[in-house]
Amino acid sequence: MVNSAMAQAGETRAHGGDLDRAVARFGGSRAEWIDLSTGINPHAWPLQQALQSMPASVWQALPDRQAQDRLLDAARRAYGLHPSNGIVAAPGTQALIQLMPRLSSGGQVAVRHPSYNEHRGVFADAGWQVTTGPVADTVVHVNPNNPDGHRTSTGDLMDLAARVGTLIVDEAFMDMTEDESLCRLALPANVVVLRSFGKFFGLAGLRLGFAVGAPETMERINRLLGPWAVAGPTLHLGTAALNDHQWIAGMKQTLSSDISRLRETLRAAGLDRLTGTDLFQTAGTPDAPALHETLARAHIWTRIFDGWPGHIRFGLPASDAAFARLEQTLPRGAT
Repeated sequence: MVNSAMAQAGETRAHGGDLDRAVARFGGSRAEWIDLSTGINPHAWPLQQALQSMPASVWQALPDRQAQDRLLDAARRAYGLHPSNGIVAAPGTQALIQLMPRLSSGGQVAVRHPSYNEHRGVFADAGWQVTTGPVADTVVHVNPNNPDGHRTSTGDLMDLAARVGTLIVDEAFMDMTEDESLCRLALPANVVVLRSFGKFFGLAGLRLGFAVGAPETMERINRLLGPWAVAGPTLHLGTAALNDHQWIAGMKQTLSSDISRLRETLRAAGLDRLTGTDLFQTAGTPDAPALHETLARAHIWTRIFDGWPGHIRFGLPASDAAFARLEQTLPRGAT
């Protein structure tokens, strides 16, 4: 059982992408570093043409309903939503995670460990009793799981939904395996699926995420978010990216190739206990802290985990040069 004291209100929880901390400790400029500490696609969707065609009104006026509807229609197609499901856009998936404790009146929540630590934290901050499961009043399930990449079938998740009060499924890394998404099924009122835009499209700074579920549940989330939750420029750019099906298909091929290369690179260094997704790989090794520091001294930033020792996570290098630096810096025969 995880006590709520593990996530005090206002406590800062560890995340990847904290490159400022790496620079402060190990020196160098940000431009010299290779940041592999996140699971964000390093090959971002190209913004230039969309920015050039963006009308000034998206900056000057409040976001309008038509722009929101265009974004939601694009997301419906991209995520293959079942026609009966509703969908809500938010300023990042984190904004939705913050609302999840308010969907129920409180009690006990089960969150898989290890997993994305904000789920455990926001429920603990809201006064819930947090356990590692498998069943409670509310269950949070990250699928594929971050950081170990574990996948759970849609059948098993729907069986679980029938046995709990509320099931929250975070599909932040589902873009490469859409046929495994709950979004394609008709969801009951007690199931909420969260989708991240920024990870696959490489545009985390745009702050865009989605909740999917039964229409009545989505209407409640929409009211909790309040009016004009997503900025006008985000609506415009998110719609363009989600409608770019040619780029999406090509990027899936690129990421599949890149993750194979990363796995080969890590195995060549003796890291053969690998799990993950097509946006990150996590290696099991007792030398994880030492390896993390060795790489950091070479200005390559990875991720290790409090409460899950013996594991180190690698995001995708952005270029051949970045791959070469990683290959040259990894100790031979790490275990």
